[in-house]
Amino acid sequence: MTTIVKAILAINPVAQISMQDDDIDNITWLNGTTPIAKADILTKQNELQATHTNNAYQRNRDKEYPKLKEQLDLLYHDMNSDKGDKTGEWFKAIKAVKDKYAKG
Repeated sequence: MTTIVKAILAINPVAQISMQDDDIDNITWLNGTTPIAKADILTKQNELQATHTNNAYQRNRDKEYPKLKEQLDLLYHDMNSDKGDKTGEWFKAIKAVKDKYAKG
């Protein structure tokens, strides 16, 4: 879950606050930081959470793509075998991950 602090910093990256337990009702605005309305903070928190949720496929793909070294080796062998197209092993490996974790 996206925290209140992340939402505040997304609105104002230089905001200085003190808060306990991610409780929006217990924010102390420090060093002249202009307070941000609770509604604006909650709206930003929901936006950030939605973006995070919608981008889950990217995080999942990153975990399963072959390491770059392995991808380059696959590409080398594909090119060496004149398979620098959709018939090559590199393309098949990447496509399998993309198919498994389709974009939203």
